[in-house]
Amino acid sequence: MRALVTLGSLAFLALAAVPSAHAQTAADSAGIRAAALDYIEGWYAGDADRMTRALHPQLAKRIVRTPPGGASTLGDMGAETLIGYTRSGGGRRTPVALQRKDVRILDVFEGAASVRVDAAEWVDYLQLGRWNGQWKIVNVLWEMRPSS
Repeated sequence: MRALVTLGSLAFLALAAVPSAHAQTAADSAGIRAAALDYIEGWYAGDADRMTRALHPQLAKRIVRTPPGGASTLGDMGAETLIGYTRSGGGRRTPVALQRKDVRILDVFEGAASVRVDAAEWVDYLQLGRWNGQWKIVNVLWEMRPSS
């Protein structure tokens, strides 16, 4: 028993000596949330400026599509395409009453963050990076909600 207590104490001391990760700041949380809201609210409003502000220019937005009995394919678009769809008003077709824009920050470490956005007909998993002092969406993996 004494050996277990000693071993446990040594393990605790070893872990305590490991430097901890930098904590997320309130400014980081606000910047991450602002980027996610610029993305989804910009989409619904057809506001290309907000969408542009949210995205890194080299954005990769992807969805895995698997038809019944078929092979999976990867659909993807970049920032320019998404901004163009936003400008053309794709999101304005969603009635205001159905516009979901629930943002949940899942994790933040240093200059990287993961966010879940629950939208009207889909769920987006965003990966953001702190780019020149601002939080920008770098990657999006998304999935359509099942039809009811």
